[in-house]
Amino acid sequence: MIRTLLGRAGLVAAAAGLATLLGAAPAAAHGGDAPDGTDYRTRTTGVTPARPGLEVRVIEAGARLELTNRTGRAVEVIGYSGEPYLRVGPDGVYENSRSPATYLNRTITGDTALPAEADPAAPPSWRRIADGATARWHDQRALWQESSPPAAVRTAPDREHRVRDWTVPLRDGADPVVIGGTLDWVPPPDAYTWWALTVVGLLAVGALGLAAATAPAGARALSALGALLIVGGALAVGYPVGRELDAGAQGVGGVLVGLLSGQVWSLLTGVGAIAAGWYALRRRPAADFVVALAGACLALFAGAANAAVFARAIAPVPWSPEVARVMVAVLLITGTGATFAGILRLHAASRATARAPRAEAAQRGSTPAG
Repeated sequence: MIRTLLGRAGLVAAAAGLATLLGAAPAAAHGGDAPDGTDYRTRTTGVTPARPGLEVRVIEAGARLELTNRTGRAVEVIGYSGEPYLRVGPDGVYENSRSPATYLNRTITGDTALPAEADPAAPPSWRRIADGATARWHDQRALWQESSPPAAVRTAPDREHRVRDWTVPLRDGADPVVIGGTLDWVPPPDAYTWWALTVVGLLAVGALGLAAATAPAGARALSALGALLIVGGALAVGYPVGRELDAGAQGVGGVLVGLLSGQVWSLLTGVGAIAAGWYALRRRPAADFVVALAGACLALFAGAANAAVFARAIAPVPWSPEVARVMVAVLLITGTGATFAGILRLHAASRATARAPRAEAAQRGSTPAG
C-alpha cells in the first residue's frame, strides 16, 4: 500500500513538474525584473511646477516610474549626465540611443555594459520604442542600489527611516520641470509568524483531508475541499491581476494582455483550481487526483512563488501588504492541504480496492456447498 501511495504522490508531483516546465518561460517574462517584494518604499510627490496633463506614478513596488503626457507637447526625461534620455509626446515614446541611461535603466540593478555609442555629450539619436503617451522606466535616482541598508537602518532596523528625497529632471520645451519623490526604509514583517500561521492552517486542512478519506464524512469533506479550492483559485487569479495593475496595466484589456503575455501560468493555475473545486463539489470520477494536482499547482505556482511577501514590507500589488500576505497564506494552506487530502483519498481508495478481492474470496469460502 505504501508503494501505491508513493506512486500516486509521485504522479501528482511529476504532473505538477511538467506543468512548471510548460509555464516557466512565459511566467519569467512578466515585468522583466519586477521584484516580488521589497523593504524600500518609493513614492512620488508630483511634478513641479505642475503641468496639467502630465502625470507620474510609482509602479512595480517602486521598481519603475511611469510618466503619462497628455499635454499635447513633447516632454523629455533627463538622464544621469544631464542628457536627453526619453521623449514622450503625441507621436509616441522615444529613447536616445546615445544616452547612458538608455542602457543602465534596462535592469533594476543598472549593471548593463555601455556600448561605444553611449555618449551623453553627443547629439541625441531618437529611436521610437512605444506608441501612446506613457513611458515606464527604472530610475536609479529613486532606488536604493547598495547591497547593505543605510547606516541609520543598520543602527535601528525596527524603525522606519527616510533614506532620501529624490528628483528626476524633465524638460517641457525650454522649461525645466522636476519629478519629486521620497525613498523610505520600512521594517519587514516577522516571516516566522506568517509561516507559523500557515503551518497551523495546513494542519487544519490536513485534518479535513483525513475526514475526506473516511466514510461517512468523506463526501461532505470532499465538498468542503472543493469549496476551498474555488476560493484558492479565485485568489490565484486575483493576485496576478493585482500585480498587473501595480505594473501599470490600464483597463480590462491591458490587464488581460499582461496576464496572457507574462503571467499565463498564474492565470491557468487559478482557473484550473476553480475547475477542480467544481469537479470535487460534483463528486465526479477521479476527483481525488484532480484535487491533488490542482492543490500542488496552487501551492507551488501561486503560493510559494509569491511567498517573498512574508519577509518584505512592500508587496507588488495595489492593496496593503497585510492583505497580500493573507492571500499568499491562504493559497499555501489551500493548495498544500488539497494536495495531501487528495493523496489520502487516493490511498484510501487503493486500500479499499485491494481489500475487495480478499473479502469476496472470504465470502465464497464461507458459503456452504449446494
